Amino acid sequence: MKLIILGILLLFFASAVWAEEPDTVYRYTLDDDSTPRSYDEAAAVACVQGIVNRDKPVLWVDGKRDRHADVWREKMTEKGRWLFGKKWVDIRSLPNREAMEEYNALLKRLEAKYEKIYRETGQRMKGLPTPPRIVDEETVDALDVLVKWAGDRIKGAVIWDPEVPATFNAAFTSAGAGDLVVLSPDFARKYLGSWKLEVKHDLRGRFDGSETGSAKNDVYRWVIREYLDKGKCSKDFLFLNTDAWGTREKGDLTYVLTRDWAVANRGFVFDLSPWGTETPGDDPDQPLGTDLATYKLMLEALDRQTKGRQMTELAGFFCFEKYSDYKGLNSFNPVATEWETVFLVTPYNVYQNTADGACYNKSFHSKFKFKNLKQRINKRPKAQLENKTYVCILMADYDSTVPLYQFLPDYWSDERRGEIPLSWGIDPNLINTYPDLISYYYETATDNDYFVADATCAGYFNPSRILPENMPLFVKHNQKYYKALDLDISPMVLDVEEPSPLVKDAFSKFSPRGYGAMVDGQWHGTDARNPQAQIWKGMPITDLSNTGDAASIAGMIKYFKPGEPRFFYLRIVWNWPWQVIERMDEVKKLCPEYDIEIVDPYTFFDLRKQDLKQKGMVLK
Repeated sequence: MKLIILGILLLFFASAVWAEEPDTVYRYTLDDDSTPRSYDEAAAVACVQGIVNRDKPVLWVDGKRDRHADVWREKMTEKGRWLFGKKWVDIRSLPNREAMEEYNALLKRLEAKYEKIYRETGQRMKGLPTPPRIVDEETVDALDVLVKWAGDRIKGAVIWDPEVPATFNAAFTSAGAGDLVVLSPDFARKYLGSWKLEVKHDLRGRFDGSETGSAKNDVYRWVIREYLDKGKCSKDFLFLNTDAWGTREKGDLTYVLTRDWAVANRGFVFDLSPWGTETPGDDPDQPLGTDLATYKLMLEALDRQTKGRQMTELAGFFCFEKYSDYKGLNSFNPVATEWETVFLVTPYNVYQNTADGACYNKSFHSKFKFKNLKQRINKRPKAQLENKTYVCILMADYDSTVPLYQFLPDYWSDERRGEIPLSWGIDPNLINTYPDLISYYYETATDNDYFVADATCAGYFNPSRILPENMPLFVKHNQKYYKALDLDISPMVLDVEEPSPLVKDAFSKFSPRGYGAMVDGQWHGTDARNPQAQIWKGMPITDLSNTGDAASIAGMIKYFKPGEPRFFYLRIVWNWPWQVIERMDEVKKLCPEYDIEIVDPYTFFDLRKQDLKQKGMVLK
């Protein structure tokens, strides 16, 4: 009887044994309580996640105050999706699971021992060991458990210097290159004894401005020499992430929790101003232009590594507080700083994926097995040109991870989506970061949801800044990503100059169905404007219009006489489909004498092409 009971107990305990299996996902929840401690926690967790997820997606991170990771977890665990059927284990539960594993092993040994005694003596042994004490998982130090769970995948630690915030970024570059965990001095004192990790780099007190007149820039020049110049960093990514200046004290995790992606890719992490005419807000006493000089040194070092053979993604956005007039520390408009960054990096074959803060689990999502996608729409409409006002709607600015990951799920859930044709602007390069998200949008699109490239194409470039000798590489890069997502329209090409014949030739090879221009030379003191509407080697070229309310759109339409073909491609940023529908209904009421038709992008550009042919605007 005892043996039967023991067998039942063994079966029960066997189900509680922890083991890292292929179908298991381990979940870590950040405290995210706006404290320096939570900042330090997020930094360490990002390192562990980036390292352990390099080979396969095993560690999922979310935050107590964030809902977006849960949104995507729910979607991706639906039947038919790639995480369906996965077993989810909370990191905090591992101590209890380990204890039960040890107890289970002890019971097995006792079973064998008792059975041997019974065979030899005929005597039934009684008694079982006391089960382990189950600890309250809310009191478990989850970070301690996590690092010990990761084990020898973590090769050591790097300690950054709170007195020089840029060392936070340097520490992450080091962590990615060396499989290290980034620790503040506080966390180093708390954990190093228990974790028994070797400190590979202690950055405290090492940078004082003696090299450049700026401790901040001394840091980055050291990292360039030690990591980028020596080929220890990724050639595929640079990471523009706000350092610890003003963020740790607030426990601002926006550009901390995202760093799993930098670590996973062994990326170079930095935070510098693209301006050389003003000192940055975080380092006002540096010699004028030092940030920009270091920025260029970094780009030149990368260029030496890539040898002009590949494009590199600059993931992340500049710090508004430091490098714009957002908090009054600089005079530059944030849009100007955005454009200046793209202007600066493009000649080095670098493109931007701008806002990517507070986006969880990039190293996890990226492991989705992506397959080329096909749009579920009619690309060969048979529309005939009439005396109508044709309007096409670009649902714009889903060209970076923040809107794709955080904003679009809400807009996509609108029950009125599908009532009118909408073209959704995305960055094709994001299949590297969130391939499962883009696949989800394609799979759940209606027949009235069209996908087009957003700013500018496969990445945010200024095409006029691509060096002529690099234009074939630019074309090849875009052809790859446009093919993967079944794209052939680029309605929002941002540039500081009108497109040259070389630029138009390039786009005609991967975006033959349409090109929409947004040229703005004001940031560089020129009066460059959008090109004249034309057909270039079969590719229709028009301009893209920024829009406001219904009255503004109506004003644009009424500028022209009714009764003749007119074309308006409208850029509408981060709106619900129902808002667009109601706005366009109002436009029609304000323009009763105009025959307004909302069309899809293929119909729009095909009709525009018919119109331009009639006007003799076919250029070679």
